[in-house]
Amino acid sequence: MGDKETITMKDIARDLGVSVATVSRALKDSSRISTAQKERIQKYAREHNFFPNFLGEALRHNKVKPMKVIGVIVPQVVHYYFMSVLSGIEEEARARGYRVMVAQSNERYDKEVAICEDFYQNKVCGIIVSQAKDTKQYDHFEKLLQNGVPLIFYDRICTGVNCSRVVVDDYMGAFTAVTHMIDTGCKKIAFYGSPMNLEISKNRYNGYHDALVKHGLTENPDWVKICDDRASAEAITPDILIEEDRPDAFFAINDDTAIGILYTAKRMGFKVPEEISICGFTNGDRAKACDPMLTTVEQRGVAVGEEAANILIGLVEGSIPRDEVEKRVVRTRLVVRGTTR
Repeated sequence: MGDKETITMKDIARDLGVSVATVSRALKDSSRISTAQKERIQKYAREHNFFPNFLGEALRHNKVKPMKVIGVIVPQVVHYYFMSVLSGIEEEARARGYRVMVAQSNERYDKEVAICEDFYQNKVCGIIVSQAKDTKQYDHFEKLLQNGVPLIFYDRICTGVNCSRVVVDDYMGAFTAVTHMIDTGCKKIAFYGSPMNLEISKNRYNGYHDALVKHGLTENPDWVKICDDRASAEAITPDILIEEDRPDAFFAINDDTAIGILYTAKRMGFKVPEEISICGFTNGDRAKACDPMLTTVEQRGVAVGEEAANILIGLVEGSIPRDEVEKRVVRTRLVVRGTTR
């Protein structure tokens, strides 16, 4: 059998003249077989690039105890922020002997429900989730908790479910960003956010609103928009900027939206930041790839992921009581670049 072909435990057993059970035990480093036999089998497996599927095997035989596998639900894998959170989760999980199983809800409630069901059937030891944009019912989350599956929310938390969560300080991040724009001379600031059923959108809007109030500025409701992606920003910004009474600054809920505003303002002949200041929220790679580079609020996604994994493993291993609700906040940081004065 060529090295490039996939071999099974059955093939190894046949080639070495031992039972499949002996191969399985050797690959799990069992003390029930001799060291010489173990080393012979492990060496043969390595030489033939064989990696046992312990996850599948454990799922077949494990009837009671959950696996050391953490289920993670991301709304969209294309987002820099969700990927940085995932990096943090994986780093912490791996360091503590856990594996990670990832699924994408694609912002759909029905898919999120199906993923929760899959994770439960696959006996993950707990789930870390950022809810989909169109999730407005929470029965699937409640069901997990009722069945003893630890659940941690990150970024988009579900206030209708009483369980642990890790968020960034959305309110203070927005308040600091808008205050910076006011301090540099902006007086007419627009806000582009996500649907208000999401807690992050409410918190970032409140930070924006309170910064205006604190500095004696009036909010214009026509400049508060539900707009949270680049395409939408490019579609709605021209109508705002052609008005005689137009904003002199925009605060956007994420970097992609801010970049859409930047692209549109430049295309329409406005000077950024002299005439229009723009601030985003994330500090992903794209913030440094635009011209001028984007002022933005850094979310520190890796730290969020590490905290979420830390709480979940604490709940699984008992260092955090199951009935305790952990609420951790990761501080944000304003990164000032070229799109603000």
